[in-house]
This record gives sequence, C-alpha cells and structure tokens, in this order.
Amino acid sequence: MSAHFLALDWGTTNLRAWIATADGTPLVRRDFALGVSGLAPGEAARRFATEVRPALQAEQLPAVLCGMIGSTLGWTAVPYADCPATFGELQRSLFAVDDGVWIVPGLRTERADGSGPDVMRGEETQLFGWAMSDPARQRGEYLLCHPGTHAKWARLIDNRIDGFVTAMTGELFAILRQHSALRVTDAVENETAFDQGLEAAGDGGALASRLFTARSRVVGGSMTSAWAESYLSGLLIGAEVAATPALLGIDVPGPVAIIGEPALCQRYARAMAHRGIEAHVHDGETAVLAGLAALYRGTLA
Repeated sequence: MSAHFLALDWGTTNLRAWIATADGTPLVRRDFALGVSGLAPGEAARRFATEVRPALQAEQLPAVLCGMIGSTLGWTAVPYADCPATFGELQRSLFAVDDGVWIVPGLRTERADGSGPDVMRGEETQLFGWAMSDPARQRGEYLLCHPGTHAKWARLIDNRIDGFVTAMTGELFAILRQHSALRVTDAVENETAFDQGLEAAGDGGALASRLFTARSRVVGGSMTSAWAESYLSGLLIGAEVAATPALLGIDVPGPVAIIGEPALCQRYARAMAHRGIEAHVHDGETAVLAGLAALYRGTLA
C-alpha cells in the first residue's frame, strides 16, 4: 500500500483535494468547482477519474473521500453509521466504491431533545480528526462546535461521538440577507453591530420575533442600514450559541472546541466569550486531513 494517498473533502458546492502522507502531511492541494449539487447521476466517478486524479498526477494512489460525495447527490448513497459511534466503528464502515477508493459514511443520531433524527456528512471526519491529532483528546468529554451552512454541535466522550444536533444558521443567514425584508445592498462589517446582535439574541428563544429588530433598528433610526448585516449575523450566531447546547442536554457549557474555517470560527468564539463560555478555535482543514489520514492508516492494518 502506498505511503501517500489522495484525500478529498467533497461537498455540496466545492471539492478540496490533497496528496498527503499517511500521517496527514499535505504535499499538494487543488480546489475544484465540482460540488455534488451540480453533478448529474453517475458523473462523480467519471470526473474523479478524468479530472481530479490527473490534475494531481494521482492516477494510481489510493483515495479516501468524505462529505456529500457519499449522499444521494454524490457518487453513491453510503449508509450512515449510527451514534454513539467510535472512530474505530467509523473506520470499519468505510465504503469501497472502487479498488483502493473509500467513502466515509457520515453519522446519524437520535436527537437528545426528542425531535427526531439528525445527520452529518463530512463533519464527522473533522471532529474525529481533531481528536486523533492529540492522544489527550481521545480521553474525557468534549463539546465540539463545527460552524458552517449547517452548523454541528457534538458531544465527544472517550473518542466516541455520543450525539449531535444541527443548526441551519449559515443557510438562514444567507436566505435572510438575500431574499427577505432584511436584505441590504450597502453592507459593511462592523464589530459593534455584531456585538449588539449578540446582546439582542438573549437566551436564543423567540428568534422569529428578535429577527425583526434587524429591520426595525434601521427604519426606526437607531442603526445604519450598512451595519444591519453584521447585526443579523450576531443575532443568529448569538441565538445558536445560547440555545443549542441545551438540545444536547448541556445546561452550562464548559470549554468548547470550535473547528472549521478560521474567520467564521472567530465569530463563534466572540459569541461564546460574550456569554462567558471558554472556547478554543481549531483549523478545519488541518482537522479534516488528520481525520482522512487516520482513516487511511486503518485501511493499511
């Protein structure tokens, strides 16, 4: 088996690919505008072989793929692994789609608040990758937050994801800022307005009512329209941070590991600091590579 492998994080809108060593050190990186939402049925396998592999000169390397490529929109629908799920169980659930090509299955859980099932694809690789990067993280209990279009909050206990919940904060922000009465055309980022949104979020309840203040502050004359988008961002993130941990049965969050795109993670860290929650930011790209590499090493055993 090769000492190098092809690592892919293949999502809805884009694809990140690396040639990496078995310990997760990246050697080559390429980004592709090949999100699964734009692929026809059966197209993923063909474009992987004819575009992705040649672009990295990786025609013969084994490959591990995570993300929406394992959904009904992607290469093939890979069954979810059920929570509680250990890293070992995730590795044993890798789905072979070709000789030396595996897709990570994603996770499914029953939400602790009793509202039904929840799912993730791709985030599990980053969350476990964060844990696998430090042996100390593989013992004890941690609250993990993965911001994004569909943010994930998960409980990790002794390197086992016990459960998680999703918050559609990123998607809601995009819809409101583009297609609602809260849309503005002269947005300027402003930390003061973001902090005002955090304060207005309160305990996270009655969000549909609180959202209207992003408009009423502007038309009422207490905030310039250019700041409304920053205020809206703070309001949504603040409500998520205030209310979501309780859905996992956590009333008073301890330290939170925030894993993902650094700039967005810093916004979440600011929201947590506002509520007196200790938080530490970790790079999502480093985490996903660590997770894919650990999964690849499992195929060598």
